[in-house]
Amino acid sequence: MTNSAPSRLGELTSLFFKLGVIGFGGPVAHIAMIEDEVVKRRQWLTREHFLDLLGATNLIPGPNSTEMAIHIGYIYAGWLGLIVSGVCFVLPAVLITGGFAWVYVAYGTLPQIAPLLYGIKPAVLAIIMNALWGLAKKAVKTRQLVVIAFAVALLTLLLKLNEVIALLIGGLLGMVWLHSGDKHDKPGDKANFLIASLSTGATLKASAVLAASVATASTATASTVANVSLWQLGWFFLKVGSVLFGGGYLLVAFLQGGLVQEYGWLTQQQLLDAIAIGQFTPGPVLSTATFIGYLIAGIPGAIVATIGIFLPSFVFVAALNPLIPRLRASSWTRAFLDAVNVSAVALMVVTTLQLGAATLTLPQAPFIDFLGLAIAIVSAILAIHFRINAAWLVFGSAFIGWGASLLGYTR
Repeated sequence: MTNSAPSRLGELTSLFFKLGVIGFGGPVAHIAMIEDEVVKRRQWLTREHFLDLLGATNLIPGPNSTEMAIHIGYIYAGWLGLIVSGVCFVLPAVLITGGFAWVYVAYGTLPQIAPLLYGIKPAVLAIIMNALWGLAKKAVKTRQLVVIAFAVALLTLLLKLNEVIALLIGGLLGMVWLHSGDKHDKPGDKANFLIASLSTGATLKASAVLAASVATASTATASTVANVSLWQLGWFFLKVGSVLFGGGYLLVAFLQGGLVQEYGWLTQQQLLDAIAIGQFTPGPVLSTATFIGYLIAGIPGAIVATIGIFLPSFVFVAALNPLIPRLRASSWTRAFLDAVNVSAVALMVVTTLQLGAATLTLPQAPFIDFLGLAIAIVSAILAIHFRINAAWLVFGSAFIGWGASLLGYTR
């Protein structure tokens, strides 16, 4: 590693901008790509440290993969690194989404990139599996942790528990079960305070779900707003970014309840199109805010909405990062964090299985997408055995998907 601050900032810029461009597949895929680059290839962090960051990041609001990028930037290059890595990671998605928003407003339709995504999705599965294997080997340290991982996975699958609640259950179980009982440790003060700080996430999550549910159930008349102030638009997305766990479904609930039903800033169809854009562009799905901001208030609206939804992530990471070494210093919180780490890996496995089922199965006979399966297997071999960079796997598979569409292959 170089010692020059400008050199480190340049490395962060190059790395996270590239990951922002190729970051298809959602947060699990993004984290897999980040782990491959910063742990395996560059060795900026150990796997243990990476897992600590991942476990802690899962317990605060905001997009997990973006916050991992911000964490790594802060560790590698300080405050400027924190800003550079986060901005570079989200910027490609923001620019691409903004471009789609312009096309949508100008022509009233969305670009068709389904053939490219068809090829990319199986390759992303392989990238995730490659990362999961390495993370699991470090996270699963004891038999107790294996049991905790299976318990969290089963609770998530059977009871449809929210990810944050599942992580907290795993962490608290680990804290009680794994604590070594070190007589020199004083769990009554600092440890409990730190756990309480992290557990605040559960309260915020419950509040967020309740607020979204109330908003979605609202029957208030939605009147079209001719002029929306930038302050009002920014404040709405700042609030969403401050309480949003896990992105996806809760984001949809907030946008539906606030933008369509309460304020009437968007039509239902516009919201669906905005969500679709967020799903098939690279980078964090929260770039949907850019699309919506542009529809509502043009370029200034896109800028304000984007800053509003991503700003809380920078603040939360800046506050959380210095606490992580303290978590390791206490035997109570060390056990808590070990259990959270293995629980996070378990949740990644569950998500990967769900992605695999959606990506590689067909609704009719033969029920298996053999071309997609072949792409996934070849990509896995290239990633695991030959250590081919994720960027080449993404671009190569996109080309295969495009070629298959030209030959008339449809899923």
